[in-house]
Amino acid sequence: MAEHPAYPVGLRLSGRRVVVLGGGQVAQRRLPALIAAGADIRLVSPEATPSVEAMADAGEITWEKRPYAEGDLAEAWYALIATGDTAANTAASAEAERHRVWCVRSDDADAATAWTPATGTSEGVTVAVLTTEARGRDPRHTAAIRDAVVEGLRDGTLVAPHHRTRTPGVALVGGGPGDPDLITVRGRRLLAEADVVIADRLGPRDLLAELPPHVEVIDAAKIPYGRFMAQEAINNALIEHAKQGKSVVRLKGGDPFVFGRGMEEAQALAEAGIACTVVPGISSSVSVPGAAGIPVTHRGVAHEFTVVSGHVAPDDERSLVDWPSLAKLTGTLVILMGVDKIGKIAETLVAHGRSPETPVALVQEGTTAAQRRVDATLATVAETVVAQEVRPPAVIVVGDVVHQGPQRSQGNA
Repeated sequence: MAEHPAYPVGLRLSGRRVVVLGGGQVAQRRLPALIAAGADIRLVSPEATPSVEAMADAGEITWEKRPYAEGDLAEAWYALIATGDTAANTAASAEAERHRVWCVRSDDADAATAWTPATGTSEGVTVAVLTTEARGRDPRHTAAIRDAVVEGLRDGTLVAPHHRTRTPGVALVGGGPGDPDLITVRGRRLLAEADVVIADRLGPRDLLAELPPHVEVIDAAKIPYGRFMAQEAINNALIEHAKQGKSVVRLKGGDPFVFGRGMEEAQALAEAGIACTVVPGISSSVSVPGAAGIPVTHRGVAHEFTVVSGHVAPDDERSLVDWPSLAKLTGTLVILMGVDKIGKIAETLVAHGRSPETPVALVQEGTTAAQRRVDATLATVAETVVAQEVRPPAVIVVGDVVHQGPQRSQGNA
């Protein structure tokens, strides 16, 4: 007799009793989704993993610390049987059958009345994958299909052309430090849904090549009239396109609010009555040192790290940085936009107490194929930058953590 395929259905378990037998790894994987579904979860198991125990301590599930007993499934709507006792699993499965309770068995899928599909979600859409033939029932295969579909939905490569989600307004998207794979899932999805993209020079440029032909790409670096007027022109461009009912993405490098003028743009949009979504990005202040093998904190070495803009020299009256106080700190100092001012910065730090032998690392074009790291000290960094021809963009790390990573650089000084 031919095996019939499973009938796919979505269970609405909110407020309904779900019984889970066994508190091991299977329960640990399945419980979060059941909790998210709002189920009234009763766990029956003598022991549980620390993660499952934490769910019980938080009141997300009710845990009865004992083995399965006849009658445990009497009030259940759904059961997950995942103990290490085959006899108990068989008995519980038989009880579920008598009470007409849909039952999943982790030890014997063929003996179960329900199967758990490989599931994933993306913006309110749940993808569930089941194998229809017993001979090909391989959870790795279904999980791989699930992952491919969900990833396609998240990054925008799998979109129904005539039903594309469009959200009028502006999204300020942090694109990360440069590697296109380091943009957030949400940022990549919004980029795929955009009608207009206004991109920074330091944003992940490779992502722009993936955009459909109809998407208008505006290079913010080429907007004229100088620094101040350029920002005003960018604000006006965001507002103009959004008022036309378009979905606009302002693609920025790093994080929109870490030296990224994101708040200036958000304020301009708010004044114009334009809806604005902020999508945080991975800041180069931590990701670029990490990519170069430098932890900004390390146990026993640094208990703090400070991120500072170096685009204004310490002796410039426009500087808002208290450099003398920074010199007295013992932790890590991360300097952004400071390549051409690093000589004066190093001189100031030494003058106010930082040792001239303090290690310094400069990571140029971090996370990209062109990444390179150059090491120096506060005493030698000015001449090293010139000799090694270090150019922006580069992240500068000052502190003993420079020597903690597993790799050392070329161009050490």
